[in-house]
Amino acid sequence: WTPSSRNVLHGLAPDGIRVDTPDVSYRAPGAFPGYWVAGRENVGVPYQWGGFATPEEFDRDIAAGLAAGDVYTSTKRALLDDAVSRCATGIDCSGFISRCWGLPRSFSTRELGALCEALPSYDDLRPGDALNVHNSHVLLFSHWLDADRTRLAAYETGGPPDWKVIRHTHRAESLRTKGYRPLRYRGMRE
Repeated sequence: WTPSSRNVLHGLAPDGIRVDTPDVSYRAPGAFPGYWVAGRENVGVPYQWGGFATPEEFDRDIAAGLAAGDVYTSTKRALLDDAVSRCATGIDCSGFISRCWGLPRSFSTRELGALCEALPSYDDLRPGDALNVHNSHVLLFSHWLDADRTRLAAYETGGPPDWKVIRHTHRAESLRTKGYRPLRYRGMRE
């Protein structure tokens, strides 16, 4: 996708909600910098707090001049849905999982557990399962990277240091320590 300067926003959107796009000019203290560049081809649908856009919707919204993404902040976490701007487009972690599972709307990390069976162990993970921290972050499990099941590949949106949908590798023990619970969506089919 190739954004223009119309897709950059750092301030109040017309709907009154503060938006900060993860473009290269985003440099908030203590936060990971943005990545995309106006006028250049960019890869990866950007993170948007509360976002649920499909790739096709994202492309349409960019062409219409919406802000390309909206980074996570502690203020947004405190305001929850009241901090979601209609003037931005992209997808967040739970929106990504909701899309992958074919859900009709975005279910938050607070809601996903109610749609799932808790797995007894990380060893029970299969592709398409989730690793969720209630009211924080969620990953989509892809596969194990080693026979001992100490490292795994997972897709996520907004996970540091990126502000886009991306595949990361993680140490299972690190995720356990951070409180990630393994979940399987009840509607999952083999």
